[in-house]
Amino acid sequence: MSSEDITVVHLMRHGEVHNPDGVLYGRRPGYHLSELGRKMADRVAEHLAGRDITHVVASPLERAQETATPIAGAHGLELATDERLIEAANVFEGKTFGVGDGALKKPGNWKYLTNPFRPSWGEPYLEQVVRMMAALGAARDAARGHEAVAVSHQLPIWIVRSFAERRRLWHDPRKRQCTLASLTSFTFHADKIVSVGYSEPARDLVPSHLLAGAKPVKGKAKAFGA
Repeated sequence: MSSEDITVVHLMRHGEVHNPDGVLYGRRPGYHLSELGRKMADRVAEHLAGRDITHVVASPLERAQETATPIAGAHGLELATDERLIEAANVFEGKTFGVGDGALKKPGNWKYLTNPFRPSWGEPYLEQVVRMMAALGAARDAARGHEAVAVSHQLPIWIVRSFAERRRLWHDPRKRQCTLASLTSFTFHADKIVSVGYSEPARDLVPSHLLAGAKPVKGKAKAFGA
């Protein structure tokens, strides 16, 4: 297997967002990285500094652009934007979600919770797979024989990873292995995905209640719509 045939695309989740009110921000503009989130972005940029990165692209949302900027800068690259990397659409955008409070307590919202397999409250999982696979393919083509970084959001990253690893798409959101500033790395041989890896270069900066599998804690800040 020639090294020229191998391309790696790192799908990165953005860093922590300043969101003191616990709003499900989804695709809404105006949500920027917190100070801690910027430290996460810098940490990953340092982690990837020695890698053969030739292409950096991000979702158009501010938090993704801000996360990708130091990575692109470290490699002297212009940051590209791909609309297909955007967060999943969700009917609950703009509402608060907390433990024991928020939108899920309101009967008017229950109609959106009838089908977790599609899901009924937002962008269908299969539509996320289609656009994310296309974005992966575009990043792969832009970095043939090298590596690319594509900054996106937790749910689309988890869904396309689940598809690549042949798992069911519906799932328990608390069990997603896709923490803040993590890297889900797809290795391609030519156009075929041959392996998927996962790493957390900024794990020590991530609050414990936001790590994969952590139990939600009432009163803690959350990274909603991440």
